[in-house]
Amino acid sequence: MDRIAIISDIHGNMPALEAVLQDIRGRDIERILCLGDLVGKGPHSDRAVDICREVCEQVIMGNWDDYIRGEPNNPMKEWHQQRLGSERLEYLKDLPYIIEFYMSGKKVRLFHASNKGIYDRVFMDDTRESHRGMFNNTDFTGDAFVPDVVGYGDIHSAYLKSFRQRTLFNTGSVGNPLDLTMASYIIMEGEYGSEAGDTLSIQIIRVPYDVELAIQQARDEGMPELEAYESELRTTRYRALPPPEPKQG
Repeated sequence: MDRIAIISDIHGNMPALEAVLQDIRGRDIERILCLGDLVGKGPHSDRAVDICREVCEQVIMGNWDDYIRGEPNNPMKEWHQQRLGSERLEYLKDLPYIIEFYMSGKKVRLFHASNKGIYDRVFMDDTRESHRGMFNNTDFTGDAFVPDVVGYGDIHSAYLKSFRQRTLFNTGSVGNPLDLTMASYIIMEGEYGSEAGDTLSIQIIRVPYDVELAIQQARDEGMPELEAYESELRTTRYRALPPPEPKQG
């Protein structure tokens, strides 16, 4: 049986990425696929890009990988662009959107956010109809095949959901998890590249990492929007959400 590690949403968090790669190496997994968002939020987008280019067999584009290349119209974007440099920004521009392959007879499609685009977000608690729609072919995905298995990143919350004859999963996030204060990734096990039916498994892996070290690295670099980053790593609460209501009594 072949095993594939699927990672996503590193966001420049090196302690988290290093912990996940150590876990992958400890399982003797050699094939790694990355579903985007290498950059932004954390302080080491440059190192995340370099490492993913080295260790990942395929990397696709996430919304942050696209966004970070735009006009430097705020201090955060300008800060990250300066550290990435022109060659890495050019690399991000040329990333593909989709990964497709057969595994144990199943047609597998991977993308960053949804089958409609890198900015179209589908949450874990969205309707069943919305989740089933992720298997449809669109202008964004093309029509090479209709997938049996769909995997994506973007929402930073790992889950696995089965339909009749179909499976949908989210990798969660390596560097900015919003469900548990642990990095997460997916392992798929089966016959890679085979159109013949065989055993297939999909597993969510959670990996502890040094959250305080990640925050300290951002502080040492003088990274903009540090407070929001620090809060997300410690609380797993998305920065765009309103603060929780105070408890009564």
